[in-house]
Amino acid sequence: MDTNALDTNALDTRLANRTWPGVPPTGTTVLVPVGSTEQHGPHLPLATDSVIARAVADRAAEQLSGPVLVAPALAYGSSGEHAGFPGTVSIGHEALCLVLVELVRSIGLWAARTVLVNGHGGNARTLDAAVAQLRAEGHQVAWTGCDFPGSDPHAGRTETSVMLHLAPESVLTGAAEPGNTLPLAELLPQLVASGVRAVAPNGVLGDPTGAGPEEGRLLMEAQVRTTARRIAAFSTDRHGRLLDPAPAVVR
Repeated sequence: MDTNALDTNALDTRLANRTWPGVPPTGTTVLVPVGSTEQHGPHLPLATDSVIARAVADRAAEQLSGPVLVAPALAYGSSGEHAGFPGTVSIGHEALCLVLVELVRSIGLWAARTVLVNGHGGNARTLDAAVAQLRAEGHQVAWTGCDFPGSDPHAGRTETSVMLHLAPESVLTGAAEPGNTLPLAELLPQLVASGVRAVAPNGVLGDPTGAGPEEGRLLMEAQVRTTARRIAAFSTDRHGRLLDPAPAVVR
């Protein structure tokens, strides 16, 4: 038997790269990146949300103690608001909810707990519903979002910077252009009623101008630290969303 192969297998946090004997039999936390396949303006790839969710999960796993594995990303989400753009593939609220419930039920047969790491804001309602159902069934499950404080809503400076850090070869920097820069709260009624294209013909809610990989690196580092702290504390609100742990009291 090749013991070196076993050692390598044991160090790889990606579930898809393990053999079944290489999966810890008890106490495992499984992170499931939940993304989407949807337009991200003329300059970012359709996989943007999935790429970010997977990267956050991978890097958070490295900071957590105990057996932690990262499942393959779920690349399809609830993206109906982007249906006006070719390339968007959405499975909708009900189908996504069913998929999430069945995934966690299956993982729960061998893992101690599951954390859904979400990269697409449009999935939030579905995650709330799925996690509430699963927790009522007795599953140890929660979810957390890849939320960058102060970010623009979609395909703007924040996501462009993060993608320039994670996958610069996938960013068409020459095609980056501002979209609708009004606050999301002002756009939301029309966006909900008619979709993103009605408020931003190029699909951008924000302004990618000035985005850069160093800014993306700093944003990712902060997000990974936040995600790892949330998972370690495993304290949730009534929706099953992981909460930021209270700061330690210095005596």
